[in-house]
Amino acid sequence: MSFNKVIIVGNLGRDPELRYTPQGTAVANFSMATTEKRQNEDDITTWFKVTLWGARAEVAAKYLTKGSQVYIEGRLKIQEWTDRDDNNRYTLEVTATDMQFIGSGSRREDNPAGEYAGGEDTAGDERMPVPVPKAKTKAAAAGKGKGKKAADATTVSAIGDDDIPF
Repeated sequence: MSFNKVIIVGNLGRDPELRYTPQGTAVANFSMATTEKRQNEDDITTWFKVTLWGARAEVAAKYLTKGSQVYIEGRLKIQEWTDRDDNNRYTLEVTATDMQFIGSGSRREDNPAGEYAGGEDTAGDERMPVPVPKAKTKAAAAGKGKGKKAADATTVSAIGDDDIPF
């Protein structure tokens, strides 16, 4: 048995570029950076090329812009290539299978509040994650606590183990 899965939380290095295959399938490409903060040393930034397919590609192109923070799950591949000076170079490429928005949302003019109109992804076998309001405290989610309203039933039931990124 083998397994190839990567989880990346970082910022877009450029706006997503949306294209369509001759069959009409949407494909979005963008670069993404993760930065590891180290004490008494320089920060380490790692760059990835990310590819999204289908409905996820269209959603990314519509709502994400350079600098947006996003959570990506997918398969990692290392691409080897030769630069102009005949040096071997390597690029980390991720074919994304899941995407979730993080942070304040989009900065696009057609979506000033950062709202996401998600829904089912009918093009693939995985569902597109839809942001769900989270309960303020664990006690509120369980319906406990003096004088506090219990969390809405849809909020608690819509969050499953598969929706937790760790």
